[in-house]
Amino acid sequence: MSAAMWKREDGVNTPPAPTLAMYTEAMNKFTKAAEAFMEHVHLLTEAREAYQEAMSSSAALRSSLDAGDKTLRSLMLQLEQVVSAHLGEPPVDKKKSEPTKVEPIRANNESVGVVRTSFP
Repeated sequence: MSAAMWKREDGVNTPPAPTLAMYTEAMNKFTKAAEAFMEHVHLLTEAREAYQEAMSSSAALRSSLDAGDKTLRSLMLQLEQVVSAHLGEPPVDKKKSEPTKVEPIRANNESVGVVRTSFP
């Protein structure tokens, strides 16, 4: 309903008296909107199911990767112990290695396009 439909009597705004046309218009709007919504409501269920499947798969994958990492670390520790026992070398430092740093070589404060790498 628009503001033009409101009647002004004695400075008080009163709603217009309901008519069959107003009822019919509201019912048609409701029916069209409800039908359009119902056509697509199945997407909400599909989205929820896909979300639950993705979360479940993610958790299973994360668990599998964590177990694999634990196995790899254990095997590496055993390998280091066997190598140090046979070669008489101290075990490798457990500190994580740092990524390789790439720095440009500069001659007379100018870049010459040559790259120097430094290893940890």
